[in-house]
Amino acid sequence: MSLAQRWVSAAYQGSLWLYPLRPLAALYRYVMERRRRAYASGKKAAWRASVPVIVVGNITLGGTGKSPLVAWLVRWLSEQGYTPGIITRGYGGKAASYPLRVTPSTPVTQSGDEPLMLVQQTGAAVVADPQRARGVQALVAAGCDIIVSDDGLQHLALARDVELAVVDGVRGLGNGQCLPAGPLREPPERLADVDAVLVNGELRAALEVETQPMQLAPQCWRALATGQAHALTPLPFTLPVRGIAGIGRPARFFTTLETLGVHGSWHGFADHHRFTARDLTVHDGQALVMTAKDAVKCQALAPPNSWVLDVEAVLPPDFERWLAARLSALSCRRHAHG
Repeated sequence: MSLAQRWVSAAYQGSLWLYPLRPLAALYRYVMERRRRAYASGKKAAWRASVPVIVVGNITLGGTGKSPLVAWLVRWLSEQGYTPGIITRGYGGKAASYPLRVTPSTPVTQSGDEPLMLVQQTGAAVVADPQRARGVQALVAAGCDIIVSDDGLQHLALARDVELAVVDGVRGLGNGQCLPAGPLREPPERLADVDAVLVNGELRAALEVETQPMQLAPQCWRALATGQAHALTPLPFTLPVRGIAGIGRPARFFTTLETLGVHGSWHGFADHHRFTARDLTVHDGQALVMTAKDAVKCQALAPPNSWVLDVEAVLPPDFERWLAARLSALSCRRHAHG
């Protein structure tokens, strides 16, 4: 386990050795609140797009399930008649120029893992750009009439119409402390300001806000080499397997594998880990199993008997009705002011 992984584990478990860092956490919290007040008061200007913007994010470090929610939103919006586009920072990628229009064949070193995964999963227009306003302009010019911002909750320079925060049900808000004494990017009170809080999985610790449930449901196994999908059962490979995960919380993926009757050796890596062929070594034709996020980085490196577990977010009908009503009201307001 890397030093960063050990720190994240300590932050969620409330380890005592983080206590001396609380004065720095108080300073961090003050800076973040001051920054937020500056945007709220108009001292700092947020750029507003000509189309609605839905922001998906979280207030904690580590994976919560944001990307599956983004993919769900894009599919749902398309079903409602919208032409959605995805704007993302493109963490882990570096392009020669921005905005970068991500395609299924874009090198992952340019786009980053999540943008490439999202364009492969949804087929929607995806743009990576550290300057998100510029990226949104490119999406609108491409014909998008609604924007989903991936991991954009703290990017206040882009004005938003709907804010959705995702919380991991198992880890919750950890020890409740801001960085560097805890896992919080923003104070817990920030959740009271967003439009909806979605809890991924069973909530282990109470939150002082109303929440909506979200589940990640396995859909199929996908052969990495060919892209061919196979049913969850019977398993298309023999056991035991070698499972890898370079995501925010690898244990969640490994637990899912076990619930599907898969057993073997599990190997967790840091989020956005850049895999090498050595990381993917198997013995005697053993199957290698991974997440969709890792698959986009392992395509050219993985051994032949490699499998991807594709999952999708599942949201309750109440959330769908709420979102439809919210977008309808937003459309009415825009037309009234237009």
